[in-house]
Amino acid sequence: MRPAKALEPDRACPEQAGPEQTWPDQAWEVEAVLAWHDDNAKAAIRSLLDDCKHLRQQLALAESVMSRGMARGWAPRYERDAL
Repeated sequence: MRPAKALEPDRACPEQAGPEQTWPDQAWEVEAVLAWHDDNAKAAIRSLLDDCKHLRQQLALAESVMSRGMARGWAPRYERDAL
């Protein structure tokens, strides 16, 4: 595992963020992912797809061992809601 690179976003207080701002800054996140992969976009996409696959497997595992009563009727969804 490579050590984390020293990248820090310019963070404003979330209370001061207007409706046009997102928290955390999505543009910074994109730049951080590309920097982590030495500006190799294909490697960044592959890494993010691998993370997504891993998280879906973890969600399926959690769903299989979690009772309905524990989650009070909540069931995980594997797809995001359309924005």
